[in-house]
Amino acid sequence: MKPVVALVGRPNVGKSTLFNRLTRSRDALVADFSGLTRDRIYGDVKNEGCDFIIIDTGGLTAQSDNMSDLMRKQADLAIEEADIVFFLVDGRAGLVADDENVAQKLRSIGKPTILIVNKSEGETKEMMAAEFYALGLGEPQVISASQGRGLANLLSTLKEEMPSVIATASDDDNELNDDGRIRLAVLGRPNVGKSTLVNRIMGEDRVVAFDEPGTTRDSIHIPFEKDGTEYTLIDTAGVRRRSKVSEMLEKFSIVKTLQALEDANVVLLVLDAHEGIVEQDLHLAGLIIQSGRAVVIAVNKWDGLDKSEREWVTTNIERRLPFLNFANTHFISALHGSGVGLLFKSVKQAYESAMAQIPTPRLTRVLEDAVADHQPPLVHGRRIKFRYAHLGGKNPPRIIIHGNQTDATPNSYKRYLENTFRDVLKLHGTPIVIEFKKGDNPFKDRKKKQIDSRTPQRPWAGKSKS
Repeated sequence: MKPVVALVGRPNVGKSTLFNRLTRSRDALVADFSGLTRDRIYGDVKNEGCDFIIIDTGGLTAQSDNMSDLMRKQADLAIEEADIVFFLVDGRAGLVADDENVAQKLRSIGKPTILIVNKSEGETKEMMAAEFYALGLGEPQVISASQGRGLANLLSTLKEEMPSVIATASDDDNELNDDGRIRLAVLGRPNVGKSTLVNRIMGEDRVVAFDEPGTTRDSIHIPFEKDGTEYTLIDTAGVRRRSKVSEMLEKFSIVKTLQALEDANVVLLVLDAHEGIVEQDLHLAGLIIQSGRAVVIAVNKWDGLDKSEREWVTTNIERRLPFLNFANTHFISALHGSGVGLLFKSVKQAYESAMAQIPTPRLTRVLEDAVADHQPPLVHGRRIKFRYAHLGGKNPPRIIIHGNQTDATPNSYKRYLENTFRDVLKLHGTPIVIEFKKGDNPFKDRKKKQIDSRTPQRPWAGKSKS
């Protein structure tokens, strides 16, 4: 599981700047759920060999009002979810009372903490760090989040001091956990019936027998077999006896969602037919698209709707989730079991599409046929030319297309190629990533040499005129 780092401190110490620097983007939000995570923002860090989730929080103060109390609560939840805490202070402002209050809180919790002194521009490390030793949180790490100064040392210290917690980043995450099983993650907002569906799939007795929890925030992995195929079910809601399930009290955890997506081959997105598509559903669907995972949509509580309500739900899904139009949609009742068995045919199809091994000649032929049917546009009077295509990765399938002027390929033509590959190769249930590689002109150096050979060499070239 990916480790989690919480970023805390009083207001205006540079937490968001550090968050954006580590996630390498000004808008590197992985999830920001309105009302649920108002002051917690989640990002993904792959930097200096570290691979972890970072949580940005609101500023902590001793002030007591509705907003301050809300921000304090959100920070407390982030600290509870985290393996490690980054405690950020302002080196220019020096040690203030709010810093001491936060430090006291962190010491009482006992969570591993790294003290970070920010805004060190133009100052020596020793001068900036001196007064912060009084917080009793060990050696301060002096950085400049705005300039990137000291971040390499910070991450190096993170790995050295806590190697058992920080994971090593992998260049090929899609090959992780490939044990031959189909890894199926069940995702959905609270109260859509995830736990009921999991218990329906597994059966109550088997759920308890295969319950293998990690920490309190980890997803639960349950191995099982269905029609001769082995699966690992990744349940983000937690698997419990039905008598102990209280979905009204079920907490929605973004950390669990991100970790489940990291581990999964296929995602089963559970929606509530009675409520239609709401904002949290759209956020979850967006996370699935960003992860590149194959997906099957399960619209639950279908049995209680009349004909007009069913038509409304179907239209609502088509209108609000057009970016998941490659996924199969099933209308089910987890409580009564109707339609649940049919999910696995789509799950297997999505898995096989996501993990497909497609030879280069096959991909190139599909590309050539697509170009023959519909030529790419002209750019500055010259036609975009595609030479060949090959498979660059799987889960999701990554198709690399080589040619000339490929960087000028418009999005409309890219979508045309994506749909063509999907239809011809029958890649259903998985997103497809198409990347273009621009080929160098093989005559570029030859032309330069010819020009140089035609240029007369002056006898004084390179010599002093004196």
